[in-house]
Amino acid sequence: MDKELLLFPLFSGICCTLVMASFLVPAFMSEQFRGMLENGEAAENPLVWALTFLFYFLNYFVIVFFNSALVACAIIRFRGGDPTVADGFRAAGKRLPVIFGWALASATVGLILKMIESRNEKIGAIVSMVLGAGWTIATYFVVPVLVVENVGPVDAVKRSWSVIKKTWGESIGANFGVGFMVFIGSVLCLIPLLGGGWLIAQGTVSLGIAAVILGVVGLMLVSLISSALNTIIIAALYLYASDQETSQHFDERLLRGAFASR
Repeated sequence: MDKELLLFPLFSGICCTLVMASFLVPAFMSEQFRGMLENGEAAENPLVWALTFLFYFLNYFVIVFFNSALVACAIIRFRGGDPTVADGFRAAGKRLPVIFGWALASATVGLILKMIESRNEKIGAIVSMVLGAGWTIATYFVVPVLVVENVGPVDAVKRSWSVIKKTWGESIGANFGVGFMVFIGSVLCLIPLLGGGWLIAQGTVSLGIAAVILGVVGLMLVSLISSALNTIIIAALYLYASDQETSQHFDERLLRGAFASR
């Protein structure tokens, strides 16, 4: 994997953090907002829901924009090219209208699920979880669809669902494989993290802090790699499902195994 591709999930994470801070800092500095939280009135305030929708929209826009840039670079690489970060940004920039539309649709769905959850703490949470899981599955291939086919939100979901039906087994396997690697990497990174905490408690502060920093950096790196790998695998499966197109970086037999005869 090209190391520069890790910049896209890194930029995405930084921008999402900035978006979150731009909402949370003013909110918790507001006495009115803190009062609504304490009195349980936040869920009944239309302004709170409007700001929640805006927060969802901005986050989805950031995530989809940088994922689109990563998918574009992955596709260029699959087809024998040598993509740069600028290539990814240019490709995502050309898809701004459809990215905007998809972020709007995703924010709407997210807000509806949140409202369902807020209506009843137990039943609402279960219904929201089930509907959210279905939405996540149906929209699994939306980003490569947006990048390659340049369609609106409704067509993107339809197209994504048609691809997921073809690649159901391999998509689950890919997620499991990436998830397993993330688990192993995270466990390895927890060793210096926990060891550093123990060293600090024993009075070896300098060495302990160094170990904690090493563990934190390792966890961040694992997160970046897993995010990039997942997006790249989705792009590869989408290309194969759409055009029977494979890359030298993937075993065609494994991709072909994703498609059961219907």
